[in-house]
Amino acid sequence: MTRFVSTTVLKSDVFSQTHSGHMADDETTRVIRRVVSASPLWSRPLAWLLASREIRALKAVRGIEGTPTLIATDKDGLYRTWTDGTPLHLARPDHIGWYRDAHRILRQMRARGLTHNDLAKPQNWLMTPDGRAAVIDFQLASVHDRQGALARTLAWEDLRHLLKQKKSFAPHLLTPVERRILARKSLIGRAWMASGKKVYNFVTRRLFNWSDGEGTGDRIDREGPAILATMNGLPNVTAHALLPWSLPSKGVGLYLFAETEMAEPDLRKALAAHRIEHVQTVATLPRDGTGTVRRDILHFVALNQISELEALLTAEPDLRSSIAPLIAGRKNLTDRRLTRTEVKADA
Repeated sequence: MTRFVSTTVLKSDVFSQTHSGHMADDETTRVIRRVVSASPLWSRPLAWLLASREIRALKAVRGIEGTPTLIATDKDGLYRTWTDGTPLHLARPDHIGWYRDAHRILRQMRARGLTHNDLAKPQNWLMTPDGRAAVIDFQLASVHDRQGALARTLAWEDLRHLLKQKKSFAPHLLTPVERRILARKSLIGRAWMASGKKVYNFVTRRLFNWSDGEGTGDRIDREGPAILATMNGLPNVTAHALLPWSLPSKGVGLYLFAETEMAEPDLRKALAAHRIEHVQTVATLPRDGTGTVRRDILHFVALNQISELEALLTAEPDLRSSIAPLIAGRKNLTDRRLTRTEVKADA
């Protein structure tokens, strides 16, 4: 197998680093590399457990259209194909064809004894450029040797989570039967909401320093004016933007982008009176045709929403080369999202 060339670090957490890139002998085919050995020693056993689940699941779905293909594994992790598509919360499909195709994927996975177990997240569903459905992120998937009660229950929950997406983006397409399915949670689903989710939140937020985006979004209102006044007084700063991002564990951090020739440490010294979690200096900030800074692009960078940014760049390919340094130098490598309240706070 030839050498992997990493072009972008998509995500980094206590379980792995996820890279986008290509093989040295094929620059045109995009490949995803999950480096499990990059995880800390204390979390590595669990990291390899999740990776082994993903590897087994990818082997099980091989050949199902709309799922990634496992390319290879090694002592450091795995390689899989890149899935081209727009995350569901951006694509917002409102035509029946996408949902029928998504249901087809679930049927084929179930026929092979596999359940995904993480389809409540709209970012794990994609709409491909030709309008079809795709599913990614199989770390929590399970392969069942027989179609027992557990397999049937988890498959039911996968279906319910697809219908929840349909309710969010195309409620007019729900049938009476689908509405009854939505109203009928499995015993596992009820137990999860009653107790399992609390344990999950404790482990992920407190022990692993994940965040689900909860917290107050008024830091920009409270602290922003003073920060922006300081930035406006710096002669070497030609443009800047302040955005929120989701802190580890809980809460909202501040992410400052500055168009300047100043070195980041020097800018940090000038901002010593303010608490700013991430400061990123760049030669040029992205702008629209009127010269206004593109905060939509900076928002995706601050939240590390690379898939969403890819969808934007597909529509505006001329921006790709100019914002590549911005993406490469980003400070946030988690994939946690802000709540609606927090997004409104940035509006």
